[in-house]
Amino acid sequence: MSKTIHQPFAISAAEWQEIFRLPAVQESWGLTDETLEEFTSCVYGVKFNYQSGSPGYVGDLYILQGDAITDNSPIVLGRKEERLVVLSNPSDNL
Repeated sequence: MSKTIHQPFAISAAEWQEIFRLPAVQESWGLTDETLEEFTSCVYGVKFNYQSGSPGYVGDLYILQGDAITDNSPIVLGRKEERLVVLSNPSDNL
């Protein structure tokens, strides 16, 4: 059995740029004219090397939480065919 590391990793500058460009992220944070630096100053983000405990998702998993705790869940991102996609978005539950 391979050893899975369950500790989070820092999100790289290139990954933050990719996250920032996602329409779902832009919409969730109400971004219009903000810069990447402004965005990252008000978002907590973490990356995991995720491996499902049963058949399912394996790969990069990103969790984003704004700087205020609300009723909304964090946004969860992953990769599909090397492209960053939204796996879970709190606005989907509105």
